[in-house]
Amino acid sequence: MTLQEQIGQLLMAGFDGLAPSPGIERLIRELRIGGVILFRRNVDNPAQVAALCRRLQEINAEVSDAPLLIGIDQEGGMVMRIEDGMTPLPSALAYQAAGSVDDCRELARIGNAELAALGININFAPVLDVNNNRANPVIGVRAFGEDVETVCRYGLAALEGIHAVGLAATAKHFPGHGDTDTDSHLGVPRVGHARARLDEVELAPFRAAIAAGIDAVMSSHVAFPAVEPDPDLPSTRSRAVMTGLLRDELGFKGVVFTDCLEMDAIAKGPGGTVGGAVDAFRAGADVVLISHREDRQRGFLAALTAAVEAGEVDPVQVEASVARILTLKRRLPDWRALPADPAPKLRTGAALALAERVQAQAVRRQGRGIDPARPVLLLTFVVRTRTEIDEVAMGKAVLVRDTLATPLLAAGVRVEEIALPLSPDAGEIAAVLARAAVAEQIVCVSYNAVLQPAQRAAIGALPAERLWLVAGRLPYDTDLVPNAAGRLAAFGNRPAMLAAIAGALLR
Repeated sequence: MTLQEQIGQLLMAGFDGLAPSPGIERLIRELRIGGVILFRRNVDNPAQVAALCRRLQEINAEVSDAPLLIGIDQEGGMVMRIEDGMTPLPSALAYQAAGSVDDCRELARIGNAELAALGININFAPVLDVNNNRANPVIGVRAFGEDVETVCRYGLAALEGIHAVGLAATAKHFPGHGDTDTDSHLGVPRVGHARARLDEVELAPFRAAIAAGIDAVMSSHVAFPAVEPDPDLPSTRSRAVMTGLLRDELGFKGVVFTDCLEMDAIAKGPGGTVGGAVDAFRAGADVVLISHREDRQRGFLAALTAAVEAGEVDPVQVEASVARILTLKRRLPDWRALPADPAPKLRTGAALALAERVQAQAVRRQGRGIDPARPVLLLTFVVRTRTEIDEVAMGKAVLVRDTLATPLLAAGVRVEEIALPLSPDAGEIAAVLARAAVAEQIVCVSYNAVLQPAQRAAIGALPAERLWLVAGRLPYDTDLVPNAAGRLAAFGNRPAMLAAIAGALLR
């Protein structure tokens, strides 16, 4: 490869649209980029995704013998970029409530076999963060547990399921994003524990995954002062973390990806996204993720090329990264052998039955159920602003099928629904409380209320004796009204889990 072709392999880029955009075509044809990441903005239905992946690979095959890495965050539950037409997977934290490591392994196998059928060859999963901070706004139900043993048992089972179908798996977010109370999309979190504690907790699942043969590791934009002398430097930019800790000490020999470098923790730092990307490569990353803007994607390629040509970056490091990337690509399924129609491999009867059983077993209910013969006032707190971890909202009004009203109405319950923002104002709270004062039964589906003062206040003012509180994401919301008539933890509020919640309410 020429230097330009080598450096192109180091970039995974995102784009807008359901078909290859002119920008992504230019990046593939002209600059030989090595990978593409898909989000919901690229998804309509499975057949369309399969056609998109095939077309991307066809464009790439015109100019390169090395296939594209096509990646996605398909963790399950609240972070599934492709939902419609796929087997609905629960959030990671639901598995320990449902109780079976074998079910976790099998659903991971099923979900990733479906991705493989579409032409996606690397999943940015499993999440191996230990969610031991209840104020964590970004991990929560995406983690398999709140302690090391649980995360290792379920996380390694998920890894086995991914590997069983030939896809590449990615341990994230190294060295650990669990014990943080800042979202790295918005700022630089810091984990200030001593090194001994990091070895015992944060690093333990990653060490286990490396021993189990994990293909890739994704870095977090979290500062770890016990490893990196600069207490404000995110791990993604730290050579002490990315090379000293991950490569030299833990012995990881696979491909290192960054988390998206357009997140504020990097984009608002020195040099912005482009400078951060070059720093991340210097630190030890193999593939940098720039998910949105073509100018930043091109800017990184140009900046790293200039740095190599000026002698500021050793070309041997570029060659070593490219070698790791090509080794991974050679192990992945051949896109040319994929079926023209993926439908027979999706949402099989057995897969749906297993997913339904696991999600039903995961719902935790305390207290009694509702009376289906009496009307229900349903209060639903709704995400109305799209973020990378709340993509299901997409900035649109609530879809009827995405609320608890759908399965309750199907069961014959009379339902009046009021949708509220995550942080309602005083007028909205007053109006809801006035309606709740005369409601016979109130079912409230919260959304991370423990992190939202106004939402907490609204829930706390509802009449507890007629309230059924459903924790729609973080299970800790159930602690807000300990004397409620009923409390349910569901680890997610996607349609399949809402059906399980309705079943638990009506038992």
